[in-house]
Amino acid sequence: MNFINAEFELAAGTAAQLPGPSVPEVVFSGRSNVGKSSLLNKLVNRKALARTSATPGKTATINFYRLPECRFVDLPGYGYAKVSKGEKDRWAALVNGYFAQGRPIALVLQLVDMRHKPTADDMQMVDFLRSAGYPFAVVCTKSDKLNQAETRAQNQLFSELFEARGVSFYPFSATKGMGIEEVKTAIAGAVEESLSAGLV
Repeated sequence: MNFINAEFELAAGTAAQLPGPSVPEVVFSGRSNVGKSSLLNKLVNRKALARTSATPGKTATINFYRLPECRFVDLPGYGYAKVSKGEKDRWAALVNGYFAQGRPIALVLQLVDMRHKPTADDMQMVDFLRSAGYPFAVVCTKSDKLNQAETRAQNQLFSELFEARGVSFYPFSATKGMGIEEVKTAIAGAVEESLSAGLV
């Protein structure tokens, strides 16, 4: 699978603006500032295809990136306290509208911060993905910020939370590139499986 030929396609601020489903979709979900844009940029080997924001909660659209075999779908980050309730409700309606359309989702990558225990919002999203039957894996970002002892402890925590339930998790560092090949392999396998199954 070619990750290099990725282009920004569109940003949807309402469910009505979502593009028609035409190829398998790989969805990126996570809290504001967890590193979704950094992962996207690392996957396509570009510095600014997906723009990183210093302000959590700034991305209020679903951003679509087109690759030859699939789309990358960047959901707006959740869990930022300073966003108004009205804005949170609009985001929720947008994301719920995306999932309600029966889209050809090949894989959801649920991002969590490796340095911390997953938040209640993180686990709520995981529970939603599991109960809805979406194929998903957990990407643990910012893994380079832990020392060896902390890494062992967090690997044990995530293994108990996810691997024991049959969910793959990948420690990842955008700075050092750790885990990027494993994530690429997971994406390519999921997209190939979707195409073989005639998902689209």
